[in-house]
Formats: sequence, C-alpha cells, structure tokens
Amino acid sequence: MTRNAQQSNRLAQGGRIDRARTLSFTFNGKRYSGHAGDTLASALLANGVDIVNRSFKYSRPRGIVAAGAEEPNALVQLGSTEAAQVPNVRATQQALFDGLTAQSTNGWPNVQRDVMSLVGKLGGRFMPPGFYYKTFMAPASMWMTYEKYIRKGAGLGRSPMERDPDSYDHLHQHCDLLVVGAGPAGLSAALTAARSGARVILCDEQEEMGGSLLDSRELLDHQPAAQWAERVVAELAALDNVTLLPRTTANGYHDHHFVTLHERRTEHLGETAPLVDGYRPARSRMHRVRAGQVLLATGAHERPLVYGNNDVPGNLLAGAVSTYIRRYGVVPGNKLVLSTSNDHAYRAALDWNDAGREVVAIVDARKSPDGELVEQARALGIRVIAGSAVLEAKGSNRVNGARVATIDAEAFKVTGQAETLECDTIASSGGYSPVIHLASHTGARPTWNDEILGFVPGLVKGVHAAGSARGLHDLAEGLADGITMASRALDSLGRSAKAIELPQVDARREGAACALYHVPHEKPTLRGPKQFVDLQNDVTAAAIEVATREGFESIEHVKRYTAMGFGTDQGKLGNINGMAIAARCLGKSIPEVGTTVFRPNYTPVTFGAIAGRHCRELFDPERYTALHQWHVEHGAEFEDVGQWKRPWYFPKRVNGKLETLDEAVARECLAVRQGVGVLDASTLGKIDIQGPDAREFLGRVYTNKWAKLAPGRVRYGLMCKDDGMLMDDGTTSCLGENHFLMTTTTGGAAGVMEWLELWHQTEWPELQVYFTSVTDHWATITVTGPEARKLLAEITDIDLDKEQFTFMDWREGKVAEVPARVFRISFTGELAYEINVQANYAMHVWQTLFAHGEKYDLTPYGTETMHVLRAEKGLIIAGQDTDGSVTPEDLGMQWAVGYDKPFAWIGKRALSRPDTRRVDRKQLVGLKPRDPKVVLEEGAQIVLDPDHAIPMPMVGHVTSSYYSAILGHGIALAVVKGGHNRMGETVYLPMVDGQVHEAEIVSNVFYDPKGERQHV
Repeated sequence: MTRNAQQSNRLAQGGRIDRARTLSFTFNGKRYSGHAGDTLASALLANGVDIVNRSFKYSRPRGIVAAGAEEPNALVQLGSTEAAQVPNVRATQQALFDGLTAQSTNGWPNVQRDVMSLVGKLGGRFMPPGFYYKTFMAPASMWMTYEKYIRKGAGLGRSPMERDPDSYDHLHQHCDLLVVGAGPAGLSAALTAARSGARVILCDEQEEMGGSLLDSRELLDHQPAAQWAERVVAELAALDNVTLLPRTTANGYHDHHFVTLHERRTEHLGETAPLVDGYRPARSRMHRVRAGQVLLATGAHERPLVYGNNDVPGNLLAGAVSTYIRRYGVVPGNKLVLSTSNDHAYRAALDWNDAGREVVAIVDARKSPDGELVEQARALGIRVIAGSAVLEAKGSNRVNGARVATIDAEAFKVTGQAETLECDTIASSGGYSPVIHLASHTGARPTWNDEILGFVPGLVKGVHAAGSARGLHDLAEGLADGITMASRALDSLGRSAKAIELPQVDARREGAACALYHVPHEKPTLRGPKQFVDLQNDVTAAAIEVATREGFESIEHVKRYTAMGFGTDQGKLGNINGMAIAARCLGKSIPEVGTTVFRPNYTPVTFGAIAGRHCRELFDPERYTALHQWHVEHGAEFEDVGQWKRPWYFPKRVNGKLETLDEAVARECLAVRQGVGVLDASTLGKIDIQGPDAREFLGRVYTNKWAKLAPGRVRYGLMCKDDGMLMDDGTTSCLGENHFLMTTTTGGAAGVMEWLELWHQTEWPELQVYFTSVTDHWATITVTGPEARKLLAEITDIDLDKEQFTFMDWREGKVAEVPARVFRISFTGELAYEINVQANYAMHVWQTLFAHGEKYDLTPYGTETMHVLRAEKGLIIAGQDTDGSVTPEDLGMQWAVGYDKPFAWIGKRALSRPDTRRVDRKQLVGLKPRDPKVVLEEGAQIVLDPDHAIPMPMVGHVTSSYYSAILGHGIALAVVKGGHNRMGETVYLPMVDGQVHEAEIVSNVFYDPKGERQHV
C-alpha cells in the first residue's frame, strides 16, 4: 500500500475514517491534517509526530503508546482560547474536529527541547523513589524555597482562568440492566436483554460501539466482525427499551448499583458546543444510573513488557499497532520488531506486513511458540526468534534499534549474546489484564487467575462480568459469555431470557502464554537503562526494587512510595507488572502481594460535568429584599450574606468624590448615634411557631426560659448544639398564648429551621408544634437612633410612649396606613424599632419614612455600619464571634442560661463536662489598641509574650475589629484564654509584616455600658 503524501504514515486505503472529509488541526503551534473518524492520536501518528509530551518526573521525550483509555503519555491541553482550555485530555480519546488546537502539557521552552530533561538525565542518581521526603527535610528554613519550585514543577496541564462558555447537565436514569462496554460480550449481552423486553442502557467510552470487533482480523458469519457489530448496534438503536450511550465512560460504581456515566456530548464537534436550533446543547452530561443489575463487559488492557528504554517514542503496545492500522489506516513506522509472550500479539506483525511495511522480527519469550498466528507469520517469511525478548530499545527521540537476546524468564536472567536489530518501532505484549476498576469500586477484591496470568474482578451481588473482563479473551467465548451473563442477570430480575443465535466464529488454535512481566538485562536493574513500569508517573523497575529494599512490603505502601498507579493512569498498564516485580523482590507470589485499590474516577471527569447545572446562579441563587431596587438606585454597595444581596454601605459623593467604605461607615454610624438611621433588615430569618406545645419546645431548644413570656413581649435567646456550643441567637416574640415568631441570623435561617424540624421529628414527635418559614413574607425595616420615636410617631397609630411601649415589647398597628408589627428591639444600643410589614408594602413604608424623615436627616445604613454599632455594644454575631467551639458562658452570657429549667435543654449536659468548665477556655473580651489609630486585623493571633521563640504560644484571636467614629479609636472583640479574668492586661498581636500591636483587654461593651440609650 502507498502512503498519503500529506500524512506520511497514512495508508492509501483501509480503516474506518472518512477520507472525503479532511480536517485541519494544530498541535504545539504547527498545523496538520487528518480525517473525520480520527482521534487526535491517530492523526498525530499519521503525520509522523513522534514526541507528544515530556515525562512527569524526568522530562524524557514520550510518544504515543496505546490507542484508548490506557494511554499514559499523550495527555494534551486543548483549546485555542483561555476560556476553552481543557487540561489532560488523552489524545487517544479525543475525536478530531476541524480547528482543534492542542499542545503538550509538559516541556519548556518546547516539547522537542526541554530544559528540564537535563534533570532527568541525572534523575536515576539524584531522584530515587521518595527523594522529596529525604531531600527536603532540612534545613527547615529553606522549605519555602523548596516548596516554590516543587509546586512549580508539579502537576500536568493548567486550569482555565476564564469563565467556561459551555453548560453541562445531569440526568437521572433507571434501567433493568446496565451494560458497560460495547465490545463482543457487551453487544451480545445487550441484545439478549433487549430482545427479552428488559430496559437496557448500553454505554461505551469510544466514539463508535463495537470495541475490539472494529479492528479484528476475525470473521463473524464469514464477514468482517465489524459488520456484525454494526447490525447489532442498529437493531438496539431501533428498540424503545434500549438507550445507547457512545462516548460515555462509566467512571464510578457506588452502592446499590448506582453508577455514574460521563457522556461527552459535543467534544467531538468543536471547542465549544455548537448552536443547534438556536441553542447550545450541554457540553457533557453526567448520567446518574440506578440499575437493577449491572453487567461489566469492560474488556482487558494489554500489558506492555518492561525492558530498557521502553519509553522512547516508537515503543507501542502490540494491540495499539493493530488498532491504528486497521481502524485508522495509520502505520506508526516503517520497520517493526515485535516482542511478545503470547500468540495474540502476532496480529500486530501480520497487520504490519499487510500494510506493506517491514517486520524485522518477532521476538517471542516462549521457547516453542506454535499457534496458528505463529504459523501464519512464519509462512510469510517473518523471522521468529524464540525464547528471547527485547532487552533494550535504542534511540533517544525515536527508536532506531532493538537489542535482543535469549532469556530465562523464570530465573530472571539473560542467557545468550545480544544482537541489535535495526528498526524504528517496537511493539510489545505481555498478555492481557481484565479491566477490574469498576468492580473494585464496589469494595470487592479481585482474585488472581493463573490461566490468564492476571486478576479477575471480585463481584458483589447483582454484578456480573463477561468476556475479557473476566479473562475470556477468545472471541467465540466472549460472545457466548455475554449471553450467559445477561441471562443470569435477567433471571435475578425475574425475567426469562430469549435465546439469540450466535454468529459463527472460526476456531483458532493458540499456544499458551508465558509469564513475563519484567525483562532481565545483562546489568542489574539498578545499574542498567531505565525500565519503566508506570510511564505516566515515571516509575521504574529499579524504583520498585529500591522500595522493597527499604522495607516497603505492602503493595499499597510501594504504590505510595513510588507513585505507581497514581494520577489519571490508575494503574491501567503498569500495575500488574509492578506487582510482579515487587513479588519477585519479596520472594512472594503475585496473589500474596495482591493488588492496589482502585477508586473513582476511572478516567478524568471535567468539573463541569460533575457540577452540571448547579453552578453560578443555579448553584448560589441571589436573593433580593423587597427594597433592593431602592438600594440600587441610591448607590448602595452590596455584600452577599446567606445568598442575600444586602446593602453594605451607601457611599455619597462629597466634593465630586465618592466616599470610601471607611468614610461612608463613619458618617452612617454617627448619624445613627446622633440622629436617626434606617436599615433594611428583611433578610433576618423568621420562623412562625404555633401549637399547644410551642412554649415547651422553645424551652428545650433555647438555653433560657419561655414558659412565662407573655403575649406582646420579646425575649432574646441562645441556641446551642448538643455539644453545648453556641449555634445561633436571636429574638423570639410571643404573638399569642401558643404562637411565636422566632428570628435568626441571616445566614443561619435554613440551618435553624432544619435543626428545629430534626429535633421535633426524631426526638420529640409527641409535641404538638408546627414551624413555617416566613422570612420572605415579612419585610423588616429598622429605625434606629435618638430621633427614632419622633419620626415613627408621624406615620403610625401605635402609642410609642416609653412607659406604654417599653424595651423588648412589640405592638400591632398601622405604619404608613399599612398593617404592621412593630418590635422595640435594638441591635445597636440605641432607641430602635423594627417594623415588620407584608413584603409587598415594604417600598411604600420605606418611601414614607424618607418623606417624613427629611427633617431628621434620615440616613440609610448598611451591614458594615450595623456591625460597627453592635460591636461598640459588645453584641455578638454568631458565626463571626463564635466558631463552633464557644459556649454561652465563654461569651459571658450566663444571664441567658436557665440551669434550673425542668427539662434538659439541648446542650445543657455538655456544659457540665470538665472541658467546658475549664477556667482557661477562650472567652469573649474587648480589645482596645494602645495606638488609637490602629484597627486590628480580624483573625490576628494573640500572644502574651512577643519575644517568645517561634512558634509562639497563642492564647486567642480577634473575631471582630472596627474603627469607632463615636469613640475616636479602634475597637475589637476577641476570644482569649481565661479572658474574663485578664481585664486590664496587655496582649500582643504579631503581624506578618513584622509589626507587633499592643492592646489592652477590656470589657466587650465599649459604648453606653449601662444600656441607658436603648431604654429612653
């Protein structure tokens, strides 16, 4: 056969590509062409591209090795724009599309000439396994330098820095039988179940269903195997009870037959999803499948042989060579040497010969190979060198020769004189390893099978394996096994399987394979050329030997010490070989050494598919109060609090310049302290509580008493977790004898509602009490300041006389002619009224307040001002001044704890533990900086001795810190060990820049300590 002139390794005919459609793509800045039906890998090989990446650790040149998910080297970065960047895509799994842009993930300044390769040449001596543990331990002072360069050198690819233009979604699916893998066994299983009327989902990770049948040399019913696969897929596609999912990888097998399938929906069409009927479909989809039974027809991965320099570009798997020739019409070289331990690999040499290229020799580790494929090779005049193996590949950027010698595999030694064969490609095969990853996700341990020289999956109830996935590599056996296992699955579902007729397969005689996992060399493993076991993670046979010598006997420890099977590889090619090497070094059998644990995901899954539609506005929706538009129109800056957009501050333009945050907050604080301010507090959580047992329930969830709270009164309460730590706080108002309104923090509303329901439904279901969230129903407008009563009196019919309407009372009436509840509650220490009106009337009430408030210079204020005002009064914010480790007593709030209540409220017992009674617990205090201009950093650590050697003993930290305009100096709240008994002491706060701030421990109430202003 002749070559394509533009694609040097492309055959003039053959393969399953569409030669009528030529596609242009770019790799590492150079433009190439391929055809529809190509993968990026097959197109690169067609164009004679040898080096596709640099290795992770040693920066050695790497080429394409495999043709599927097991590819360790060809990880590329996709995308021509920043937003379209996708890291670590396997070129073997990326369908070619016109305009595709890719580059290598490693290699600087480029993949051909990588500066880091100099390190790799010294790596055998200076970078043994675990070198980073040993090398970077000392001196400790250099760790920051080490870390900088280690992190810079780590990782593969890079994440995009711009917003993803695509969308993704999830789909929940149910089926009777999920078949994973659409090769011979998978197709026969799916057809059996489908014809029996079962609901079937058949998924396969390749672009086209058919698996090994798509490049098989064998015939089914005297026709190419691919034609039978096409007929079966067409029949399945026409059935209503069957869902076909090509380009879909089963990535995780979870409990109760819950399997996640990642469908790549548009990755084969372009960088972003194309417009279809005016909209863009999801880029990829995560199918969340709950199956009655699961059949794993995942096939097997061919094992490479481990020999010297087996990572040089031009070293490929034998099966991959056949796949590229027969499926893509690409011959990845000119002169082939095949090194094998089994008959099946001979197919690569026969396919190479059929393509018109030279097969230099087949090097077979078995002493007397005699199968039919062996005979075919000899009949073609191909040299077969028995009892031998390739010891070493020659070449640096591309194979240029193979050193071959006779070996004794059992004794692990070279027994003859080596000869060098001139070639540019070495294909190897050490046998086949069933793909056991998904079965291992269930927790079932695989078992060793001596007949196939590999592990077969352990299976839990309801899971079946068929074909090569359980070691039946013969085509006829695999087809029959699919039917058998589907019939068993259907029987478990209470269904009868309908018999289907198997296609005729010509029997083929094959010789037994020999066990060869690591090819010996004339030199000891540690001194010979590098023999790679895990190509993706640069794990060599020598590294495994070193690990066993250093005392690592568990295969899991060997894995972690050497990094074998890490990353996106998950041990697909190297694990069996690595285990065999460890077993030989430890003097054990492979079953005794065992296998490592495989975990989801089987191959990488984009975060987009994992998130689905649950991102941006659908993940964290923005909530607006009824007054939001007014805030926008009046220039408010917003902050996000529990999904709500709350006004942060209202900057004014002064002398043509907009106020800063500090300037605006100082003005707003003074307005509240000296006049009147108004706050949109609608976001406070509000829970309506009713029922004859409402009082009893409140007494159990709050630390203080509620039995005698009269209608018209309000009480502040603390809510603790069952460990005694403060969870939330707020006021609860008695609206009627059995009717209460509870308020919570903005961010804690949902959590408190869930907490109430949890205890009611699981612990106290006998209590008749009902909860309704009414946060959105009521808008809350807080009018605060010395002039608050005067302003509110102008627009309400409620009697605001201080003797009639006292602090912690509430009244019902009309405000601005709107029915309202008005609560005399203060979170600022000033005279304050909280006006609750139905949310639809909030804007009218708000505007009426401003119409009447102009004479009082009514000032809107935001959350930052609210925080400063409450901190001046020493009032806490749950979640900011508390962190889940603070009790009411730590906060100095013993006054809000009813220790003598008849029922043990939640958290009471925990407060009697020795730990919660310690006198040196962190307790809430105030801090006054010695320098009045200093505003301490929130989170700053507190020490008693600033001259203590590092690490300094830390006694607390700052929880809230602000500049108080009314006091003229910085203030802070903090938790300090034994703080309540340290009043007047000086503490120190060392900062990152070397400064050390001094502060005095004072009361946490900085302003109006007697609370007179809120009672006026």
